Amino acid sequence: MEPVTYRPVGVIHSPHTSLAGMPIQPPAAKSFAGTLEVLPELADGLTGIEGFTRLILIYQLHKSEGFSLTATPFLDTTTHGVFATRVPRRPNQIGLSIVKLLGRKGNGLEIGEVDILDGTPVLDIKPYVPPFDAYPQERYGWFEGKLDDIEAARSDDRFICGKSNTSE
Repeated sequence: MEPVTYRPVGVIHSPHTSLAGMPIQPPAAKSFAGTLEVLPELADGLTGIEGFTRLILIYQLHKSEGFSLTATPFLDTTTHGVFATRVPRRPNQIGLSIVKLLGRKGNGLEIGEVDILDGTPVLDIKPYVPPFDAYPQERYGWFEGKLDDIEAARSDDRFICGKSNTSE
């Protein structure tokens, strides 16, 4: 299969400058705000975005290198297949977060609940639409029973470049 190449549509500016200690998902990042700076030539693509409360951001995990097909995620002590987790060391370093849209200023979006590293290239922005994107009655595998303390959950150094996570 041929490689796929994407061009970033913007960049994240956030208070998270180190991978260790970051919130691991947006519910753990309620007190963190940031900005998504969209490339000026793509600003017209933001038309109408102000009507949404949340946005789905798809981005490159640009500080992640290599991958392992198994991992021990932050919320568990059991090894799972990488596709059954949200760990950053993946065959394609693609991340996804659903953030709050706080406002728009030109080509900049003020966002809340930011769990994304400062300087992260954003590949796409999509509106969060609950009838399309929320399935609260579905099963969620090993995550069930693990989310009670999600707001306090933070990353450690297990997925930082150069670290081995063979027991993942």
